[in-house]
Amino acid sequence: MGNVERSVITGLSNPLVKQARALRQRKARTATSLFLVEGIHHVGEVVAAGWEVNTLLYAPELLTSDFAAALLEQATGKGILCQPVSAKVMDSLTGKEHPQGILALVRQRDRTLADLSSDQFRRGVAVVSPQDPGNVGTILRTIDAVGADGLIILDGGVDLYHPTCVRASMGALFWKPVVRTSFDAFLTWSRSEGYSLLGSSTHASLDYRNFDPGNSPWILLLGSEQKGLSVEQLEACDQTVSLPMHGRASSLNLAVAAGILLYALGEKDQG
Repeated sequence: MGNVERSVITGLSNPLVKQARALRQRKARTATSLFLVEGIHHVGEVVAAGWEVNTLLYAPELLTSDFAAALLEQATGKGILCQPVSAKVMDSLTGKEHPQGILALVRQRDRTLADLSSDQFRRGVAVVSPQDPGNVGTILRTIDAVGADGLIILDGGVDLYHPTCVRASMGALFWKPVVRTSFDAFLTWSRSEGYSLLGSSTHASLDYRNFDPGNSPWILLLGSEQKGLSVEQLEACDQTVSLPMHGRASSLNLAVAAGILLYALGEKDQG
């Protein structure tokens, strides 16, 4: 199945295998500007989206579908190095109990606010210092689902290319722009570009169902899982809304809250 002239790597100490395994750690991802993409759907999406794939590793005995064969043929046609490995090697590289038999080493992309324009980035999300990679990936997936335009991560936080974040995004990471910057730079940029900032707070008097973003481009601003938005960040918002809480829990999961608000705002836009 594709690249049959290459010998199958069977040793766990092979330099390429060791490099791939190291990318599960943030230090190696930062040093090399590479990250791991696991699974046939995710690898298919990153290839289709045109990201720079350094190497594609696959286990022929695990990867037997017609879709997999077509993916390897497509990757080879794009000049991507496709290297077969044994099932044992693949098992040592993946974070899943039942590996799908394929993963890719991919070059990271570092976008800036200057790459975003208000005519193409009209509805987005900004999160201050998110700590859970699963939440970030899920928010990206929801951004894609509602037809919003991208994500801005403010003041550090989780590594965008953490394997859990990549997996939770279900490929949205490869199609939606993500920018990492400071809150101050974001605020200056959003004001100059005419964005309306919508914040969320349990203390806000406006119910999220009653908010209308109007025709101006908007960005939903969310705080971290632990701290939420600071007083200064809330004051920077044009409007703040609340999500009613009727039980004993004091707050919702960050990604759940983002999903509710994004769908509500999307319905307002369509209405």
